[in-house]
Amino acid sequence: MKAIGTFVMLVLLAAVLGSALGVVWTRHESRVLFVILTTLQNQRDELNIEYGKLELEQATYAEPRRIDDEARQKLGMVNPRPQDIRLLH
Repeated sequence: MKAIGTFVMLVLLAAVLGSALGVVWTRHESRVLFVILTTLQNQRDELNIEYGKLELEQATYAEPRRIDDEARQKLGMVNPRPQDIRLLH
């Protein structure tokens, strides 16, 4: 009878130790994953800021007045004279 009680106590001790180790491991993993999550959220925020800047830059470059100025200054383009325009049917 005493051997069975000792065996039961050893099994319960092993279960308590296993449970404690499981809690410690789970908390550690949780902290590691939280650090990774925080890092990824910071990267996301930085990328959102950069994306907003790029959208603003694209809108500036795509503005019709700016395109017209670039075509005239850098490419030497001009509006055609009326006699240079030909209509094709």
